[in-house]
Amino acid sequence: MLTKDQIINDSKQYSLFTWVTQKNVNPIPIERAEGVYLYEVGGKKIIDFSSGLMSVNIGHGDQRVTDAVVEQMQKVSYVTPSCTTEIRAKLAKKLASICPGDLNKAFFTLCGASSIENAIKLARLYTGKHKIFGRYRGFHGNSSASMTVGGDPRKQYTDAQQSTNIFHLDDPYDFYGLSDLDEETRLKWSLDSVERIIRYEGGHTIAAFIFEGESGSSGCLHYPKGYLKGIKALCEKYEILFIADEVMSGFGRTGKWFGFEHSNIIPDMICMAKGLTSSYLPLGCLMVSDKIAAKFDDSPLWLGLTYNSHPVSLAASLAVINIYESDNLIANTNKMGAYMEKRINEMRAKHPSIGDFRNKGLLGCLDIVKSKEPYQLIAPFNANAAEMEVMNKVGAKLRELGLYTFVRWGYIFIAPPLMINEEQIDEGLAIISQALTIADEYVI
Repeated sequence: MLTKDQIINDSKQYSLFTWVTQKNVNPIPIERAEGVYLYEVGGKKIIDFSSGLMSVNIGHGDQRVTDAVVEQMQKVSYVTPSCTTEIRAKLAKKLASICPGDLNKAFFTLCGASSIENAIKLARLYTGKHKIFGRYRGFHGNSSASMTVGGDPRKQYTDAQQSTNIFHLDDPYDFYGLSDLDEETRLKWSLDSVERIIRYEGGHTIAAFIFEGESGSSGCLHYPKGYLKGIKALCEKYEILFIADEVMSGFGRTGKWFGFEHSNIIPDMICMAKGLTSSYLPLGCLMVSDKIAAKFDDSPLWLGLTYNSHPVSLAASLAVINIYESDNLIANTNKMGAYMEKRINEMRAKHPSIGDFRNKGLLGCLDIVKSKEPYQLIAPFNANAAEMEVMNKVGAKLRELGLYTFVRWGYIFIAPPLMINEEQIDEGLAIISQALTIADEYVI
């Protein structure tokens, strides 16, 4: 068995790591994982406060999923997508049962980005239109079109590789002069601005809008009440499809099966991944309405992947969905989300660096501020290396104390597995509290 240092050194020498300079990468060597905990080679215990990539919703190491995967491997590990299997029939029917409205057709993909890519293709095939709209502070993956339709600044380094005919909307309320207006007026003006852009671009040219059901890696920025419903109404008015990206916010993460359900809307398509298998195996899915699917009853569906409907990944997914139900994980998400909010509010008296905490279920983000009047994050959106000095110290302290989560710009993400309990929440927040003593020193 390789030593801890051999694992780290060989991984760095023979593989590439994402989003970082390779020279300075310092990976955590994980030997095993169970529940809300990761265990380093050598035995150090780490509490996972971001469910991996906000995706290991049922917790780590659940052997019920392992058993389902092994059973499927013993039957059939792969068939071409033109064949079918019992597990394909069962999972597709199960997904149709938990999706609202007439979202009854599943197109299985490999991951979230490939779900987005195929949603864009399908929207163009169905409508005959070509333009796609996303948000400046949305994120939809790192393939070509999925990265372009998001607004994450990481794409700025690969501008030449971005896709065409993709446009962006600003965040609601993020316009000059709106802060002094009442809520109803601000909502109206925000939606008016979207309709104005539709008219400028021509509704007859726009195939689809893509919105996260609930915002994730941009900082869990909440939509104003009524905003997504207003966007959906505009889509219907101008015959534009509404695509919900539920890759991160789906499968109980926000306290409902899907994040868009908090806005009381039904999209035309849903992009899924992450919690679909709790990341035990790679799998994505594009759920499509019966209305859209009917177009391809008598014309070819020009979409395809080698691993479409991969039976082993499908088996993992069905086992995971059964665990959401049998273990009442969505109810636990709501209960633990409320407890998390209560405990963080209690921490405010101790830490002047705590700003807003935006939380929906167990998809949360904590602002770390250097000033509350005016409100100023300790590191701004798209912060450079120098601006990240304090938050890098906070992140290093979290790791030293045995907590894994995302620290990005002035944010600490808090999105633990949905089976977490109060004692484990207290354990994680106690570590965050210790790390925040560093940020407290920089508050002005």
